[in-house]
Amino acid sequence: MTDGVPSVNCTSILFINTLPMKHFWFWLLSLACISPGVMAQKDIVKSLERDVAGQGKISIHQDARISALIGSHAGNATLSTSSDGLQRILKTAGYRVQVYAGNNTRAAKQAAQQQAQKVKELFPELTVYATFAPPRWLCRVGDYRSIEEADAIMRKLRSSGQFKEASIVRDQIIIPL
Repeated sequence: MTDGVPSVNCTSILFINTLPMKHFWFWLLSLACISPGVMAQKDIVKSLERDVAGQGKISIHQDARISALIGSHAGNATLSTSSDGLQRILKTAGYRVQVYAGNNTRAAKQAAQQQAQKVKELFPELTVYATFAPPRWLCRVGDYRSIEEADAIMRKLRSSGQFKEASIVRDQIIIPL
């Protein structure tokens, strides 16, 4: 103590202040090394489906329940319970067949509902969605993981002669688990 001021060893203060910072950097570096490994495990299916020049392309078609079991929910998919609370469902990106697209008028709403009813009458096994997606009313059919499944249904709808304008669209689909 000199002149009434306590003397402090500067090296010990530096060590005390940097000790928590060393732990911080250690944990930050550890997380940075571990995170890619965890992400790779979640996207194993996507990593297998990449297109490599000269080696071809692998396409994996699997039930959504398998993806749910291995922890890969196809990107931004969400697990939830259906509105009736009785069934678990997976919402993910997929394909539907669009049979009607109108505008935002009352007549377009009725036309979408009529198209939905017509599909239900001709193909009772198909799931039909008549929805409003601003700025238009839509009537879409099915929940298909692959474009091939959607194409088969689109051809079936077109061959009926009632849905000549049917087309395949990407949409969020619902898969029961």
